[in-house]
Amino acid sequence: MNTIKKLFFLLLLLNVATANVFAAQTQISVSFDRNPVSLDESFQIIFTANDTPDNDPDFTPLEQDFEILGQSQSSNSSWINGQSSKTIQWTLNVMAKHPGSLTVPPVKFGDDVSQPASILVTQATANKAVNTDDDLFLEVEANPESLYVQSQVLYTVRLYRRVDIAQAALNEPELGDAVIEKLGDDSNYNTQINGVNYLVTERKYAIFPQKSGSVTIKPLALTAEVMVNSRPSFNSFFNSRMTKTKKVLSKSVTLDVKPAPATFTGKHWLSAEHLVLKEEWSGDNQQMRVGEPLTRTLTLLAKGTTVGQLPELNANKINDQLKTYPDQPVLQEQKKPEGLIAFREEKIAIIPSKAGFYKLPAIEIPWFNTQTQKMEIAKIPETNITALEVEGAQQAPVTPVAPPMEQQPKKVEQPAPTVVSQPQQQNTWFWVAMFLGTGWLATLVYFLTKRPAKKPVEEKSEPELRLADSVKNLKKACADNNAVAAKDALLAWGRQKSGATSLGAIAELSDARLRDEILHLNQILYGKTADQWQGKKLFQAFAENKAREKIAIKEDDKLEPLFRL
Repeated sequence: MNTIKKLFFLLLLLNVATANVFAAQTQISVSFDRNPVSLDESFQIIFTANDTPDNDPDFTPLEQDFEILGQSQSSNSSWINGQSSKTIQWTLNVMAKHPGSLTVPPVKFGDDVSQPASILVTQATANKAVNTDDDLFLEVEANPESLYVQSQVLYTVRLYRRVDIAQAALNEPELGDAVIEKLGDDSNYNTQINGVNYLVTERKYAIFPQKSGSVTIKPLALTAEVMVNSRPSFNSFFNSRMTKTKKVLSKSVTLDVKPAPATFTGKHWLSAEHLVLKEEWSGDNQQMRVGEPLTRTLTLLAKGTTVGQLPELNANKINDQLKTYPDQPVLQEQKKPEGLIAFREEKIAIIPSKAGFYKLPAIEIPWFNTQTQKMEIAKIPETNITALEVEGAQQAPVTPVAPPMEQQPKKVEQPAPTVVSQPQQQNTWFWVAMFLGTGWLATLVYFLTKRPAKKPVEEKSEPELRLADSVKNLKKACADNNAVAAKDALLAWGRQKSGATSLGAIAELSDARLRDEILHLNQILYGKTADQWQGKKLFQAFAENKAREKIAIKEDDKLEPLFRL
């Protein structure tokens, strides 16, 4: 019997150890510097490990579909909030051997294995309309060229060259009434055009037109110092290679920006390629306790849009018996080669004040899917929560009852108190009274002689009066729900306060809540619901931001003597 127990115990330990080994395996992901690619272009396959793998990689399985031109390795370590993390990357420069949807197979790193990944390889463009006599030229591409307002356009710039460049300057794309964001780092690869080899530098932007109509992205201009061969001479003994300045222009691109479709019935226009809405709870919302908080986290993730277009999530009114304490929203943007990804997170602490069953209303976010060209609704269904009384809260306090005389325990003898004679007590109180009386008289004399003079009323300067007028105008515009007047008042306030000349610049200098409201106002002004704007939240956030600034100034004034030399 003991032998069976020992055997069972050993098997249990073996299972636990095996589970730990599998849980501790290194995760290795696969990505590309761009996707899709052309058959005549080189590209990068990037293997990223979240820890040191078991062994060096074996890239032999890739040679069936890809030609490996070169590879490099890099690592990065960080320490955040007491947690260490490490990533290791292997970057392979490759070319596809044939077109199609190709799969990068799992690669073994000893006992660790990478995940498979797919890439689309298109047929080579043999008859590209390019003069191969040009050793340096620009190519631009916008996708899509026909879109709805505030939707994403991927604008790609490619510099082709077959000469060495000493230095170069390329201007940024320009488009009025548009948000333009550069996406990631430049990528470099080799390609062939009509049998001529070129080195390509590719740069990507995300452009979000804010007004409908026909708009044109101006041509880009590249100014480069191109290396030229020359014979060595006495004057160029130390510099046998000369440079010449060359300037090339790209073509202009015209976009057809359409207004929001009439079929979109949402209150706020939001277009994206993909959108996810979800909620999480810090505990069991079916076992809440009266007076104890539980945090609800709402998250909205959208691809192909800016964070300023994401709407407020916690806008619905809930039961008065549930006290809510929302945190400032967390707003983030990730710039990927395939476009912009916007993230919004709202945390709300909910505290029930009475036991019972409650319903939180459903949350619906209407949005326009730019892939399917249809309106969709992201939804969190109605949520039921249960609040229970705190255990023991209804029990009356128990009053201790003295036991009967015959059951009382024996008293522990206490030392006898010190008895002070009557004359000694009177003498003590006399000196105490004298001391207090003397202190009171000294205090009275001090305040009578050191009474501060009344401070003269400070008159506000002319800039302060103009700033106050801007605040008054903003308050009135918000009370009247006048979005255009609120914008003008904010711009006047921003110019006087910090020299900011746009709503975006003012938003960057504000705290999270005010920034959120300003971006929402900006969205309303360019949308079709300006007459439905409610200004109460904007001015409330503005007042809170102003109060926080005053508190911060006071705290700085208090701390200043500590640092004074």
